[in-house]
Amino acid sequence: MSSRSAARQEGCWSHCFQHCLRLKRSFLERFHASDRRLSSVLPTMASWFRRLLHKPKPRSVESSLNASRSVSSLPSSSSSSAESSGSSPSTSLARSVRSSPLLDISASGSARWAKSYDVCICHSEVDLELVEELVSYLEGQPESFRCFLQLRDAAPGSAVVTELCDAVQNSHCWVMLITPGFLRDPWCKYQMHQALAEAPMANGRTIPVLKDVDRKDYPKELRNLYYIYMALKENSFRQIRDTIMRYLQELCRSSAGRTE
Repeated sequence: MSSRSAARQEGCWSHCFQHCLRLKRSFLERFHASDRRLSSVLPTMASWFRRLLHKPKPRSVESSLNASRSVSSLPSSSSSSAESSGSSPSTSLARSVRSSPLLDISASGSARWAKSYDVCICHSEVDLELVEELVSYLEGQPESFRCFLQLRDAAPGSAVVTELCDAVQNSHCWVMLITPGFLRDPWCKYQMHQALAEAPMANGRTIPVLKDVDRKDYPKELRNLYYIYMALKENSFRQIRDTIMRYLQELCRSSAGRTE
């Protein structure tokens, strides 16, 4: 029984070994066959990708690309004319603006005279010296801007509230000199609110000027308005003058357009 079972076991092992050999041979045959198929397919795929990459663009797309390239490479008429005249486009624009006729805001029928003052300076008392320099600068301009300075022009004996409100209502523009003193002064804030109530949409009438104040301390009521930062006094004075002049010009232009 032992020899017979041993022979049977040996036969089973032999059968399993032969079966494994057949599986290996079948696997190798399939592997080589797939490898041959892949080798035959790769050149076809490579040629297909090569044709795809070198496929010519449609004529309409190619022509539009060429047209856009030619347009972008050619200088515009405005830039070529500016180059021929030896000036940049911005210089030409500035010349055209300067060459355009300006309205005479001092004419007898000008809308400028509808109010008593061209500008009201809203400031704290601690900034009076700086404000007096600004007023002297504006009143010394060829346009002789009419400035309301509270300590100089307020009627003696009048109520402060009345004078502040009248100054706002009788002025075309309002300069808000925002300094640490301005932020601490309740009368300055009151006059600022009166100006905003008079012209909620601003339209260039309210002119905030920051001095020695951080941006984070800029009054939230004025956050929708651009401001002038006073770093150099002379430059800031000129900006204030130009802003007032721009508003008066626009005021006279719109008034003249309505009367025509």
